[in-house]
Amino acid sequence: MSTTGIELNTRRRGLGEAVELISSMRFAISLLTIISISSIIGTVLKQAEPMSNYVNQFGPFWFEIFNKFGLYSVYSSWWFLVILVVLVMSTGLCLIRNAPKMMRDMRSWRENVRFDSLRNFHHKLEWQAPLSKSALAEQSALRLRHAGYATKIVEKDGGTLVTAKKGAGNKFGYIFAHSSIIVILVGGTLDSDLPVRIQQWLFNKTPFTGSGVIADIPAQHRLGTSNPTFRGNTAIAEGQASRTAILNQPSGVLVQELPFSLQLKKFHIEFYSTGMPKLFASDVVVRDLETGHTFESTIKVNHPLIYKGIAVYQSSFDDGGSKLRLTGFPMSGTGSASFPIEGEVNGATELKIGGDTYAVEWSGFRPFNVENTGQGNDVRAVTKGTSFNEQFAATLGKASGAAVNPDATKDLKNVGPSVQYKLRDATGQAREFMNYMQPMTLDGSQVYLAGVRANPSETFSFLRIPVDERFGVGDWMRLRAALVDPEARAVAAHRYAQRALGGNQGSELAAQLQESAARTLGIFAGGDGRGGFVGVAQFLEKIPQAEQEKAAGIFMKMLNGALWELWQVAREKNGDAAAAPTDANGRFLQLATNALSDSYLYGAPVYLQLDDFTEVKASVLQLTRSPGKNVVYFGCVLLVLGVFAMFYIRERRVWIWVRDGELGAEALMAMSTQRKTLDFEREYEDLSAKLPQPA
Repeated sequence: MSTTGIELNTRRRGLGEAVELISSMRFAISLLTIISISSIIGTVLKQAEPMSNYVNQFGPFWFEIFNKFGLYSVYSSWWFLVILVVLVMSTGLCLIRNAPKMMRDMRSWRENVRFDSLRNFHHKLEWQAPLSKSALAEQSALRLRHAGYATKIVEKDGGTLVTAKKGAGNKFGYIFAHSSIIVILVGGTLDSDLPVRIQQWLFNKTPFTGSGVIADIPAQHRLGTSNPTFRGNTAIAEGQASRTAILNQPSGVLVQELPFSLQLKKFHIEFYSTGMPKLFASDVVVRDLETGHTFESTIKVNHPLIYKGIAVYQSSFDDGGSKLRLTGFPMSGTGSASFPIEGEVNGATELKIGGDTYAVEWSGFRPFNVENTGQGNDVRAVTKGTSFNEQFAATLGKASGAAVNPDATKDLKNVGPSVQYKLRDATGQAREFMNYMQPMTLDGSQVYLAGVRANPSETFSFLRIPVDERFGVGDWMRLRAALVDPEARAVAAHRYAQRALGGNQGSELAAQLQESAARTLGIFAGGDGRGGFVGVAQFLEKIPQAEQEKAAGIFMKMLNGALWELWQVAREKNGDAAAAPTDANGRFLQLATNALSDSYLYGAPVYLQLDDFTEVKASVLQLTRSPGKNVVYFGCVLLVLGVFAMFYIRERRVWIWVRDGELGAEALMAMSTQRKTLDFEREYEDLSAKLPQPA
């Protein structure tokens, strides 16, 4: 025997084994398990976000690992697409191998059964009738047809065979269920971003990573109107129009051209008392770019506009470039003079302060904010520790919210507008800020909230600036400037010593007290390092632990007295009368002291207070073209039919062998099914009672 034949047979056998493996049930289940796990990952992990978000969330090390596995775009990664293709092949081969046999089996009457083999069936019955062989066969076939069976009479050697079947369509369940998997996967692939990826691979389309006007983006970053499938978003300000959609990609965006333009006439929004959106809708004008035909439509949530195969959904809303007017206050240096500044949301304003140049990037504006400001539910609370060091190292409060009790909703209040912006320095470093326009009443006192965070993954921490007698922040700003002014601190220390000692102003004790007060203000101002309560804690750590509590009490008493005098110095410099020693002024100084301490963590050279605004609304619309949707629907129908056929249609087979006997004709009936159930047992008993009955 030649070795060529052996090799050929080996190859054929190997190919056959490979086909059998790929088309096997266990292989398909393994692929479905992998797809299920991948889908869970794609659901839990937000897809197609900017890469910087993933770096902030996972850190550089895990970011690189997840990126290599394509977890940021699971459904379009090469390995996921390969699994889908192999699953389609596996299911298709399974159908090719088994569907023809199933179809033949459904059409088959299984008439080659022998008389002796029927005696081996578990469900069998024998009887005699005073009829001829042909008459008994006809009678039995008629009674089976009345029971819903399809019958066929076959003449055999030594007798007549009546073969009957019912529920043969059970096999369609297998065919439909497997076909549905192929159809759904094909439809899902049509609606995936695979067509977009193909254009990137074959036509050199690349995501745009820069910034600027959409109309100026080059052609290599644009997809034509013939793109078969996409899912993108567009934000349109009132009075503006758009003819493109933005497709987010992991490394940038692609611009999708539309065959029509959308102009936003008016955006409508209603809110619940909790501040959550109740209803929002967009009145738009649609203009066909090919024919020039225009018409008006209203797009609501769950009521999309469908035109030229593109569905336009109401997704959300945003700011469309509201005009902002603010007042700036220096947060460093000895100056406290305010200055006006203007901006536009989604734009930037140049800001020069202290010899440095900054860019104020206006990122958001909200005309109102509903917050829970009730007692015990302060969502902007400054967390205070209970230990000695924690008391002096308290930082800005987190805006993460407190536990909500059943009565929390009764304290929901609209606390007014807020503005959000980034302050970027010349090196490109930026921190994000969110300031409220109106003061908020917390714990019985009115304060302005100034939020700050270092990166988008963090929650805002808030600086509380107490409201002065003019309902502004001017008094606190002047106190802040006086605190970092050595001359003002010296005057305040001198006055504190005079007030504390009364008639002994010229004594050596007065000089020592004045020096101690000046030193106390200097420590709080950060003269020896970090300022605020953190600086105080660092100073007290140098004192023996047994004496720290006593020293802390003396220090805080002196600090409060010296800050009171410093406040009076700042007021006199501004031309204001001295503040009376009332409870209200004492409360103001207490809040001002806490805010001065927290201001060292604010990390900005300026505080911007919103004065006025002109709101411009914008609607965010989602545009989708999904030709595979109907294909998926058809696949779902096949799946339902397949599952119904497999679980609710039972195939039953009946054979009746009739032959001549001594007293007429003798019959042997046998019955079988794929699944033995109580219904099958009852049906067998029913047929066993009806078939032997005389005509």
